[in-house]
Amino acid sequence: MTTIYDAPEDFASAALAGFCAIHGQHVRLVKGGVVRSTEVPKGKVSLVVGGGSGHYPAFAGYVGPGLADAAVAGDVFASPSTAAVARVCRLADRGGGILLGFGNYAGDVLNFGVAAERLRAEGIDVRILPVTDDIASAPANASARRRGIAGTVIVFKIAGAAAESGLAIDEVERIARHANDRTVSFGVAYKGCTLPGAATPLFTVPGGKMALGLGIHGEPGIREEDITSASDLAKLLVGTLVSERPAGAKRVAALLNGLGSTKYEELFVLWQAIASELKAEGLEAVEPEAGEFVTSLDMQGCSLTLLWLDDELEIYWRAPSDAPVLRKGAVIAVRPATDVPNGAEGQPIYGPASEASKVSGACIAKMMQRVSAMLNTAEEQLGRIDAVAGDGDHGQGMSRGSAAAAAAASGAAAAGAGAASVLAAAGDGWADRAGGTSGAIWGLLLRSWSSSFSDDEAVTTEAVVLGARLALDGVTRLGGANIGDKTLVDALVPFVETLESSVASGKSLADAWGHAANAATLAADATSSLAPKLGRARPLAERSIGHPDAGAVSLAMCARTAAAFLQGAFGPGGVQI
Repeated sequence: MTTIYDAPEDFASAALAGFCAIHGQHVRLVKGGVVRSTEVPKGKVSLVVGGGSGHYPAFAGYVGPGLADAAVAGDVFASPSTAAVARVCRLADRGGGILLGFGNYAGDVLNFGVAAERLRAEGIDVRILPVTDDIASAPANASARRRGIAGTVIVFKIAGAAAESGLAIDEVERIARHANDRTVSFGVAYKGCTLPGAATPLFTVPGGKMALGLGIHGEPGIREEDITSASDLAKLLVGTLVSERPAGAKRVAALLNGLGSTKYEELFVLWQAIASELKAEGLEAVEPEAGEFVTSLDMQGCSLTLLWLDDELEIYWRAPSDAPVLRKGAVIAVRPATDVPNGAEGQPIYGPASEASKVSGACIAKMMQRVSAMLNTAEEQLGRIDAVAGDGDHGQGMSRGSAAAAAAASGAAAAGAGAASVLAAAGDGWADRAGGTSGAIWGLLLRSWSSSFSDDEAVTTEAVVLGARLALDGVTRLGGANIGDKTLVDALVPFVETLESSVASGKSLADAWGHAANAATLAADATSSLAPKLGRARPLAERSIGHPDAGAVSLAMCARTAAAFLQGAFGPGGVQI
């Protein structure tokens, strides 16, 4: 159990601040993450990594010469927001382009992907690298769907060494992708992990059993077997991984990773057996590592990662690095940075707006307050739905995100912002505070919707309908979900289509929105019969059947709340929302 904390909601930020206070020779704390505290040459490719907290030493522990230049940190088990990723990247940029590395999870894919698009629009060359090493999460012929677990350490080590050597971003990206393609991991767990403030673990393993193919966010394994000896466990781990051995591979980089409560002596015992199994397979382990590299709070268990080396990859694996989690090779001479900003941000500045658009902006802020109040009340209900096959944090994320959105929208309206700016501020606030997949999706949804509005005029019915379509297009393009995947999209598509057809038939916006909300509710209920095809629930698809998708349900709730608000918001000269 995670027992040392003050406020559970501040656990991640407090831990990061403490880490930076101890490791100030490597990192400096900035809003949303850390950057190197040592001098970095101008023109160098910047490796920026990140993900949720709760996995220490991932990801801040990877920052230092020869490895990453910065790390973005979300809340516990939640992706950092788009705004946080973009902010930290700007601070880490040295002019050579940025490689963004993260584990292949839906929230990270969305947040890092949207941040990359924003940064490219600012003229920064950004490439993304989702790590896909967990062979338990998808078959070899669908490796792009695999999760990223402890293999992130090896892939980032290779990428960091390539960047440190002065290569251009095209070469750094190529080498990093090559390393990812040749990295595989598999793990087991004996006990689940407990979130700060929670009384029970996210999952349990029956006594005398071990869960195989675990996730690192509290996801249970794909099957359970009897606990076995170190020798038999080594046979299981090595045998599973060598099934994907490339032709001709004879040398491997190996990393034995403890998940939080399996300690070093146990890992050393297991390593001896693993080394024997690798030798029996005709494989030589090159500079192997054992320890805690990607944990899951207090989870008991371990994972084994292998990188199938070739001559090129071996050079970068053995290259020097000096980060809190991984020190290899000769000492890298560094000097303290003199130009590292503190990452502080002032109050947002909004452009001029017409009086009509300001009125619409004020109405948007009021609507966001209604939505936030509803989601705060529904937090426990949404958490129960999500816990069936996920980690149970959807209600918390929606409540937290909508509260931040309402506060941001109210602040923008009070500052005299127009409708477009108010809704965009709400989207950024939601994404920045909620984190995770739902935060990314709702931030993207609201920001995309805002692009159909203007700060120069009142919101019209036509602008609302166009915004709904833009929101759907943005979510499906960057999120990758389709109808039938058991996600928010299953409710969003009928909502948008019904809204469009109802307005086209002559209905008022209030009536059209009401019909669309009903369509979204029916579609959300119908997700009970579906099996998830995306996200963390996918490996546990059978458990999800018979229960609706939490994301679809919460979207329908928001749609109904907005419908009730709109009943009194229709007036001459446009729609004040």
